[in-house]
Amino acid sequence: MVPVRSNPWKPDVAARPWKYIVLHHTATSTGNVDSIHAEHQKKKDKSGNPWLGIGYHFVIGNGNGMTDGAIEPTFRWRTQIQGAHAGSAEPDYNQLGIGICLVGNFENAPPTAAQQKSVQLLVQTLRQEYFIPLDQVVPHKEIRASATACPGKLFPLREIAQEYPAVLLGVDPDGVPVESLAGSLERTLR
Repeated sequence: MVPVRSNPWKPDVAARPWKYIVLHHTATSTGNVDSIHAEHQKKKDKSGNPWLGIGYHFVIGNGNGMTDGAIEPTFRWRTQIQGAHAGSAEPDYNQLGIGICLVGNFENAPPTAAQQKSVQLLVQTLRQEYFIPLDQVVPHKEIRASATACPGKLFPLREIAQEYPAVLLGVDPDGVPVESLAGSLERTLR
């Protein structure tokens, strides 16, 4: 695994003993943390209790509601609480699984190039930081108790989960990962 220089998403509180990374898509063309949070607050669990809000730990934008490639941690990540994203018979996928959701419907089109790069860097960083093996990076459809296509047939899981030969330097003001000073300068000049 290529070392990550820093982890800009490291929480300020003690980390959970993370074991999995679960990958999702919104199945919508637009979205952001606030809109997903509002939708999830309308949901109820099996006991009829309302959700706390957004079920994912991270959301990655596609340029429609969030900057393309921006990675935004949610309150669940910042406070290191369990997710509400897996829908699995196995509770560990929510309790110990980091939920990453990309805005988009990957049944219709693949993630943007910026989203792919961002999710690769985020997955690489989280795997390294929390010692998560490659085989524990799973698409939602492989663990959900009921049928789902999430994160979609055009989601490039092999490319996302493979080692990414870049060093993450940090994130820009929009939350987009910066892996080189040249890339940061290029975005600034646009």
